[in-house]
Amino acid sequence: MKTINQAWTLAQTPKEGWPSADDFALVENKLPKVGPNQALTRTIYLSLDPYQWGRRRNGVEHPGEICHGRTVSEIVESRMTNYRPGDLVFNTNGWQKFGLIGEGVDVFGYMHPRKLNPSDAPITTAVGVLGMLGLTAYAGLSIQCQPVSGETVIVSAASGGVGQVAGQIAKINGCHVVGVAGRQEKCDFVVNELGFDQCVSHLSENYERDIQKACPHGADIYFENVGGKTYQGVLPLLNPNSRITVCGMISQYGNTDGLDTRELWNQIGQSTFDRQATTIHSLFVGNFVSSHQQEFLSKMSTWIKQDQIKYREHIWNGLAKAPEAFIAMLSGNNFGKTLVKIGEDPTI
Repeated sequence: MKTINQAWTLAQTPKEGWPSADDFALVENKLPKVGPNQALTRTIYLSLDPYQWGRRRNGVEHPGEICHGRTVSEIVESRMTNYRPGDLVFNTNGWQKFGLIGEGVDVFGYMHPRKLNPSDAPITTAVGVLGMLGLTAYAGLSIQCQPVSGETVIVSAASGGVGQVAGQIAKINGCHVVGVAGRQEKCDFVVNELGFDQCVSHLSENYERDIQKACPHGADIYFENVGGKTYQGVLPLLNPNSRITVCGMISQYGNTDGLDTRELWNQIGQSTFDRQATTIHSLFVGNFVSSHQQEFLSKMSTWIKQDQIKYREHIWNGLAKAPEAFIAMLSGNNFGKTLVKIGEDPTI
């Protein structure tokens, strides 16, 4: 087995704007030693998600630290009774080829390793529709907004990892679902493959008119992933007693005008509260892991097996591509859930 580990660390704390290659540094270290009740894992797939940029900009991650990221990995050495070499797990190795799980290993407070059975679903789904991404969509749409059959639901970033799942859950609940995406091929995918009723492009010069036309009876639920222009077009459409879940505001993650996501969230709250009784939920998936994960896994597994939930993945190859893939995702140059294939997948 190799004795050298490669990892991407944060090279500097970003102050403003979008990520660049200079924000990351590739380092090599010896493999970590496996202590009592620990296991060494080999990263197979790394999940890249917009929230990771917020961690870096806000100082949650510090220069020199391995960049955070959830992963699918294989056990290569174990001193844990419940894990053996060859077992596949969902864990949090971050942007590196090897990492530890077990006693004394920091799992960011709420992320614990979970064994995977590749016969249940492809292992990539553990960091996608059957992982925190899927739970995020489920928590925001089903638990917070509680859709009712016949209501109109708008989902921004509809072709992205969370958006595509949230919209399909809304359809399962009998809602009229309108997506907002960018390029025409994304809009076509959202309607033709995922089954949304309509999808409008935020790139259109007539975006506000298009979204209004797609929602002739207004909107009852808005799943917010973008902010900015996209949200501004939705605001006039909100019906009395509508609900918003604020999952993210990716259009604002690189802003340089001093307006952060929290201030934007406050603006949303004030503007909607002044107009009608709109309930706004701030969505943090960690709040739902202990209370709803098993319920979610049961329902989502069934939906996937029944072909009620479809998903698209955008997979990059090689650890060296992680910063490039991350930058592309934040700029909208991804198509579906963004993953980096770090090592060999034994299930293929």
